[in-house]
Amino acid sequence: MSEEKETKIELKTAAFDNRFPNTNQTKNCWQNYVDYHRCIKAKGEDFEPCNYFKKTYTIMCPNFWVEAWDEQVENGTFAGRI
Repeated sequence: MSEEKETKIELKTAAFDNRFPNTNQTKNCWQNYVDYHRCIKAKGEDFEPCNYFKKTYTIMCPNFWVEAWDEQVENGTFAGRI
């Protein structure tokens, strides 16, 4: 018999944020996206703590929102203050 290799996948979700206690997490998604870009702008892309915001918005936000926001940031038409 051949040996079967077990692959363990660790699933994680975003941590609870007291600023957003309600079920609707739209504002949480938006705020983490904006916080990530502010952090990168202030500290640079190599600053590891900025990745917390990226991981959180990646989990919370629908992909098509992030794609649209990324395009708006590139075009200089993003509504948030970064």
